[in-house]
Amino acid sequence: MKPRLDQIPAANLDADDPLTDEDDEDFEEESDDDDTAALLAELEKIKKERAEEQARKEQEQKAEEERIRMENILSGNPLLNLTGPSQPQANFKVKRRWDDDVVFKNCAKGIDDQKKDKRFVNDTLRSEFHKKFMEKYIK
Repeated sequence: MKPRLDQIPAANLDADDPLTDEDDEDFEEESDDDDTAALLAELEKIKKERAEEQARKEQEQKAEEERIRMENILSGNPLLNLTGPSQPQANFKVKRRWDDDVVFKNCAKGIDDQKKDKRFVNDTLRSEFHKKFMEKYIK
């Protein structure tokens, strides 16, 4: 409550001083408290927005990493992904050698067998006697 002008003694009046010093100080303190409260509320709001933004970015990053991981898992093994939507049909044919269709292939096969010296082999199926026997009586 402001004191009225006629209640203030004349000795206390000064041209530079405001009429109500105590009221102005109270008002300044109240406005300072209001300003501080408003600033703190704004600070909390900014902190909350930043935390939400950071949480959203982390969630997006995790989702992207999970998507990349699943893509690598699905496309890593060509046997599981023969007809993938993003990849053309894989060709798993065995390539032919350049000399598969030549006429005189394996002509020198028997030459090495003739040059070998007779020696003991501890395998009855690979011994010279067995080979000669098979050639003579089976073929």
